[in-house]
Amino acid sequence: MSSLLGRTGSNLRHVLEYGKTIDCVLLLDELDTIAKRRDDRGEIGELKRLVTVLIQQVDDWPSSGVLLAATNHPDLLDPAIWRRFELQVEFPLPDQTAITKFVQSILAPYLPVSIPWSHVLGVAFAGRSFSDIERDLAGARRAAALGNYPLEDQLASFLSREGLPKARRITLATAIVEQGCFRNARPMS
Repeated sequence: MSSLLGRTGSNLRHVLEYGKTIDCVLLLDELDTIAKRRDDRGEIGELKRLVTVLIQQVDDWPSSGVLLAATNHPDLLDPAIWRRFELQVEFPLPDQTAITKFVQSILAPYLPVSIPWSHVLGVAFAGRSFSDIERDLAGARRAAALGNYPLEDQLASFLSREGLPKARRITLATAIVEQGCFRNARPMS
């Protein structure tokens, strides 16, 4: 991106032109930053021109290369961009079973196997992405290490998040009781 008028489109054109000269797989990550809807009144003309440059370049992409794009905000993309890609794959958020296994794999080196945190956290993290969960667990490990607190105390903070609907709070409370997470936990001060 450039603050100079027309420079961002030129930069994008140069990158894609180079990609066309070699057999490659090119990934455009965070596509929504350069391919926003042109009918968005809040966008300036420069970004609208950028979408036009991108469309022209994608239309001319050689069959010897693969062009991939990723976004977390598909609703922000210009409809013309969607038509340029042959295949669209959506990755849904993980279900509770997948989250439980993921949490277990992350926490295994730090907690004894007998502590059932992975199941309870699987319930607590429902509706979140793997990257969000990994970031939260890394933060909990870091806070426990720096504060010289038991990791269980830091993990307990994920169980008392505000804003959970009543049904989720009940499911979470049931999982906590069934798994016996607080049998050996110290009272938090």
